[in-house]
Parts: sequence; structure tokens; C-alpha cells
Amino acid sequence: MAAPALKHDMLAARLDGLTLPEGAGWSVEARTSALSRLNAMGLPGKRDEYWKYTDPATLNQPQAPRAGLFETGEAMPFSGIDRLKIVFVDGVFDAEASDDLAMDGVEIERLSDAMSRDIHWVRDLYGVLETRGQSPVQRPLAALNTAHATDGVVIRATGKAPKPISLIYLHGTETSDAILHHVVKVEDGAEVTVLENGPAAARLSKVMEVEVADGSAFHHVRAQGRDHERRAVTHMFARLGRESVYKSFSLTVNGVLTRNEQVVEFVGDHGVAHIAGAALGDGGKDAFHQDDTVFVTHDATDCESRQVFKKVLRNGAVGVFQGKILVKPHAQRTDGYQLSQSLLLDDDSTFQAKPELEIYADDVQCSHGSTTGAIDEEALFYLRSRGVPEGPATDLLVLAFLAEAIQEIEAETLRDDILTRLQGWLDRHSG
Repeated sequence: MAAPALKHDMLAARLDGLTLPEGAGWSVEARTSALSRLNAMGLPGKRDEYWKYTDPATLNQPQAPRAGLFETGEAMPFSGIDRLKIVFVDGVFDAEASDDLAMDGVEIERLSDAMSRDIHWVRDLYGVLETRGQSPVQRPLAALNTAHATDGVVIRATGKAPKPISLIYLHGTETSDAILHHVVKVEDGAEVTVLENGPAAARLSKVMEVEVADGSAFHHVRAQGRDHERRAVTHMFARLGRESVYKSFSLTVNGVLTRNEQVVEFVGDHGVAHIAGAALGDGGKDAFHQDDTVFVTHDATDCESRQVFKKVLRNGAVGVFQGKILVKPHAQRTDGYQLSQSLLLDDDSTFQAKPELEIYADDVQCSHGSTTGAIDEEALFYLRSRGVPEGPATDLLVLAFLAEAIQEIEAETLRDDILTRLQGWLDRHSG
């Protein structure tokens, strides 16, 4: 069977049983348009250039593979931080577990409520940034999400939010299949922080579309962990205005398969985008495959982008990084930086890296680097010679290795919380 026919056969099976959610006329049009894009593309396969390191088979199949529930016994991430909590259980909004959605400087609504109204600001964004992100690289699983997302929130920041908005994803059923879609609009001069944590479901598809207007700032920190058998594919699409700031950090531990895609576009001059991630994978009896795929387009002058990704892998764990910086002809004085590094703690783990630069402007500073290595034996010997046992000494070197990525988190309280999660993971996996 030819590959295109197979991709569309898989799509037909995946769509069987799914229906387009109801809503106002504009939302039906947006979903129908996404479905049309999806039908033209088909589902991704291993032959696709941006999927050659990650097998999408379990993301494509009609039913979610079973994922057992897992509990560490420790507090969930960000639990000690003052925040507005929005809870989803297996991809469904839980009003009783969530806080009141009212907060100064921010408007928050459930996606279904926003899409039921004929006039709403979200109509100008829902599916729009996802559509822009389909070129030059096709992202069919994002189009599938736009067409069939069943829940989510829409957030409009009109001022500086007094505390972070925390999206908490709980997993309660071993075969749950969640499709969530969030839309965030940060108005001129506004600022908001969005936190995400939790396993969400046996299989999760999540899209977040973010428009950062002139002079505004969006901060994002997420912690993906807990359940060992979960699978997730996430997409973030961002459009940045003049003198805007976009900063996103992701921590990934546990999970059979996690694919995080970030698509960022500069459309205003003097913008800043920092995208970072840290992953700790222990294959052991459960598989671990974590993929960060990033595409940054510079379409304005004097903009800065940073991509910093660190992965620590052992016991057959697999890490993937695919990062691209595209600089268009008039995007002069672009500053683009890209770094991907892995620390392999044994000979069984692997790291696949594909850094790319595509530059059409002549006044730029762009660089990329990628390294893979083992623990520094001299540094380990130094610590052990001063009385530090091998296990704790290795953990110290792992934390030092991840530090550059963690420093991309702007808020100190959030950095400390992430470090606590990392230390807890290392303690549970010691030996």
C-alpha cells in the first residue's frame, strides 16, 4: 500500500466515532476548515521528515492505549505557589475542583462557552495560529485537535495578572483520551503567567494558541510527569508583536511517549522568545521517549530567540530534539541561539538531534550547538574524593547539567519548585 493511502486509511480509522462539537457558526466553520486541512494531509507516519525519530503509531490509532494510574506520594508541582487553579479530569473541566475564574486583569472562560456565542474575541484566534503553523511543516495532529477539541479555556489578559493561572490535568481512567485546546490573548502592555502540570489522560492531545501583542509578556512553565505509561502530543503556536516577550519552559519526566512542539513567529520588531526544556528519562521496565520539536520564524527586525534543551537519559531512554530557526530576508539584526545537549548515563540510551538554521538576511547573529556525552569522570572523582558518595555526586552533576535550561524560568519561586521536582525524581530513581 502506498504511503499516502496508508496515511489516509489511518485517518479514516482515527476519525471514526469522532464528531465535530457543536457551537456558533464561526466555530463550526473553524472546525470544518481544520478537518479539511487534516484530510488533505493525512496522519503523520515514520516516513515524514519531522517524525523519523518518533513513531506516531500510538498517537494515530483509534483508541488510546491503556495507561495505568501512578502516584508518587509527593505534592503536585506548584502546590505551594499562590495561583488560580483550573482543573481538568481526563480532559473534562471540573468546576468543583477549580477556583472562581474571576481575576483582576484577566478574563477566563471555558472554551465551549466562548464557542457557543456568535460574537467573541476568540473567533479571531481559534485555529488561526495553528493554520499559520502548518507551513512550511505540516502538523496534522494539531489540525485534528482544532477540529475535535472537546474542552479547554480561553484567556484574555488586559493588564498584569496578579498571580499565575494554573492548568491542572488529572488522570482518572486508564483508557481516557483527552483533546484539549486553549487560546490565550495578551493585550498591549499586559502580562500573564500560565502553569501546566499533571498527566491528563492515558493519551493527551493539547494545543495552545498564544497571541502576544505589542509590549506584552507571556510566561509559561509546565511539568509533565507522574504516570509512567501516559502518551502525549502537545503543540504551542505563538505570534509575537513589537517589543513582546514569550518565555516557555517544559520539564518532562516519566511517560512512554511525549512529543512537545513549539511554533513561534515574530511579526513585530524587538521581540524576545526563549524556549527551554529539561527531560529526565529512565527506561527501566517502562519505555521513555521524549521529543522536543521547535520551529522559530523571524519575520521582523531586531528580535532575539533562544532554544535551550537538556536531556538526561538512562536504561534505554530515548531523547529527540528537532529545532529550526528561519530568518526571512528583511529580518535584519536577528539574534538566534540554539543549544541541545544530552547526558547519557549508560550505553543503552540514545539522543537524536537535528538542529537547523535557514537564513536569508545578511546582518544576523545565529548559532546552534548539539552535544552528547557521559558524566564527567574528573568532576565525579573530585566530588567523591571529598567524601560525597557516588549516587549523590552523580545527582549533583545532573542538576548542574540541567541548570542552564532551568535558568530560563524567570520567576525564582517557579525555578525552585522545578528544582524540587527534579531532586525528588532523582531520589526516587537512585540506584
